Parts: sequence; structure tokens; C-alpha cells
Amino acid sequence: MSTLVITGTQWGDEGKCKIVDYLAQQADTVVRFQGGSNAGHTVTVNNEEYKLRLLPSGILYKGTKCIIGNGVVVDPQCILEEMDAMTARGIDISGIRISNRAHVVMPYHKIIDELSDEARAFHKIGTTKRGIGPCYMDRDDRIGIRMCDLIDDYEFERRVWQILPQKNEMIMRIYRHEPVSFSAIVAEYKGYAERLRPYVCDTIPLLNDEIDAGHKVLFEGAQATMLDIDYGTYPYVTASHPVSGGVSVGTGVAPKKIDKVIGVVKAYCTRVGEGPFPTEQLNEIGEKLRNNGHEYGTVTGRPRRTGWLDAYVVKYAGLISGIDYMAVTRLDILDDFDEIKMCVGYKFNGQMLNEMPASLKVLAAVEPVYETFDGWKTDTSKIRNYDDLPENAKKYLQRMAEVTNIELAIVSVGPNRDQTIVIKENLF
Repeated sequence: MSTLVITGTQWGDEGKCKIVDYLAQQADTVVRFQGGSNAGHTVTVNNEEYKLRLLPSGILYKGTKCIIGNGVVVDPQCILEEMDAMTARGIDISGIRISNRAHVVMPYHKIIDELSDEARAFHKIGTTKRGIGPCYMDRDDRIGIRMCDLIDDYEFERRVWQILPQKNEMIMRIYRHEPVSFSAIVAEYKGYAERLRPYVCDTIPLLNDEIDAGHKVLFEGAQATMLDIDYGTYPYVTASHPVSGGVSVGTGVAPKKIDKVIGVVKAYCTRVGEGPFPTEQLNEIGEKLRNNGHEYGTVTGRPRRTGWLDAYVVKYAGLISGIDYMAVTRLDILDDFDEIKMCVGYKFNGQMLNEMPASLKVLAAVEPVYETFDGWKTDTSKIRNYDDLPENAKKYLQRMAEVTNIELAIVSVGPNRDQTIVIKENLF
């Protein structure tokens, strides 16, 4: 077996897509195992950007199978737009396969997502309004519509006819919004079904056959550990499991078939939306990080909150996902800082903590314990060998590995594929 999981260790936006894209050069199959179109990924190849939301990052390699697992919630309009955009740029999409068990994002999910978050007033989650949470809620409430239903015209109409009255009652009575039209949904989604039908199949045997045959399979998630529905800063989280444990339930691949886990670590921290963020810098440091890193959401365009690296969070992510190696991204964004800080632990009421607080009240009140490093004041974007990095940059990276107890494998010093320093070869 040769399987590799890529997971985010912070609040998302770590640059997972670049790491997946780089490692996908060696992969036969790339699999998306959770999330929806609320997470944007950007891959840069030869200074040309490709923005992805649902398609696995392996789409840019001809001949690579790209599988969307049952743990993903699929917006048909969004995925077709992505497929069309790839085709227009000469990218082969014939290797795409979508699980027939994946749930479908419906128009009422998007309406409810937006209106319910607005109704929370001062307690907003800060969703992307893409309908992801409500779609997962319907899955768990056992009233969801799956891809196998979408591509069966009779079954799709029957399911919408059953579900829509309940959704419209909620939309009209609770949120005072106009109802959703049954005929409009059916007409729109039948068109989507016609186009997507050739790509839908049972991906469980397909994936397991690939692994059993010794092919290299790469699993990628959206979001990250601190946005996990159970392990993140609940309730300011996503509606699924971005941690490595989400792979098995999101693809039908048994845990014993997972070989290695790589955690992607941004060299500083960002998050989008509400919720505690212990190392956030609401000052000129935060502005500099945002401006240097162009920290704005791929999907929403929202400015991201920024702060120093929280290595305590990364250590927690390593524990949850069993991370074997770390891939550090965006080191180059720190190139012109005079000094750099890293959070290595939390204090609460004057005492060092030995756990990640579940209580947001506690997390919002913790005092980050920082270590300060001299900056390297050197352009790292053209460096391709670890030994050639400035000594201060290596000290920062080495301390990161020590605090988190995770071995360093990859360092990214820019958005392009070739701006990658590989320390640990043969990760597959």
C-alpha cells in the first residue's frame, strides 16, 4: 500500500492545495474526502493560477484519477463550473469520479444557511453561505438527497416533493422569505444530472482496488483541525471532519490502509470567521502579515484574521491526526520581519495548560506563551535546498518541529510548484 493523507493543522488556508499539487506529481489517484464548495484552494503553475473549490488538486495532472468521496457535499452548479473552466484551459477532466453516496447541496440549503446566520445577530458563525452546514444537517437528519438520487429522475422528483414542503415552511414562517419553487428546482437540477451522470459511480470499490493494486493514493481535505466539528473551536467550525480520521468515513477506506499523514502548517496563523484566535495580532503586525501574504479568502474575498504561529495548536493537530511529517508553507512571507514570534503554549489564570481548552470562554482568555526569534531579512523565494536557508530561518523551523514533535518534511517558499524545498524524500 502507498497512501498519504494531507490535513490542515490550523484554521484552514494553510496552503494545503499547493502541497497536494506538488505531491500529486507522484500520485495515481487524488481523493477529496470532506467539505464542500465553501473552501477555496489556489494552485500556481508557471505563474498561472488555478482556483479550485470541489475538484481534487490532482486535476492538473493528465491521467490522474480525481475522486470526490461520499464525505463531500456536492454543489452541482459549482462543480460543473469548475469542470467547464478546466476544459476551457485545456485540462483533461475524464478522470473525475463522484461518489454516488455524496450528498447534494440544494437551493434551500443556501437560503437557510444565509438566513439562519443572519438571525444569530451577535452570535454569527460567519459561514460562507454556500449551504454546506444545512446540507450536512439534512444528511444527519436522514432527509438528504444523494448523487444516486440526483441522477435518477423519478427518485429525485419524489425526494424533492417529500422534502420541499418542510423546507419552505421553515423559510417562510421562521425567516419570512419567499418559498422555493418545486418546478424550478427540478428543471435546474435535471440539467445538472444529465451532465454529471457519466462521472457518478460507487467510488468505494474503485478506491480500494487502487490501494490493493499498490497504486499511490493521495487524500486531501478542506478546512483544518481547528475547524473540525468535534475538535475545533466549536461552534465556530465547519460541519465535517477535516482531521485524518475523516478519511475513512469520507471515502470508505479502512484506517489500516492509511500509511502516512502530512500536516500542513502555515508559518504564521490566519483564520476566517468568528471565534477565539489566541495569537491574533490586531495591530500593524497583523496588517503586515495580511498584506505580505495577500490574506483574503479564495471563495469569499473576506480579509483573513492574522497572527503569529501557534505551535501549540499544531501540536494538538498532530495528536488528533497522528501526523507523521509537517509541510511548512509561506515561509517567504516572513522574510522581511525584524523579529518573529511563536506561541509554544498557553497560560490560564497564571498556570500552564497541558491541553487544548474545549471551552471557548477559556480559550478566549488564555495568555499565549511566546518565544521570539530574530528575523532573517533575506529573500527565501529562490532557495531550493534546506541547507541554503538563512540560519535564523532554520532555527525557527527546527524549533517548530521540536515544540510540535512533528518531523519537518517540506518547506514552501512561494506559490509555484518549483518554490518547494524537499527535506524528506519518498513520502509515498
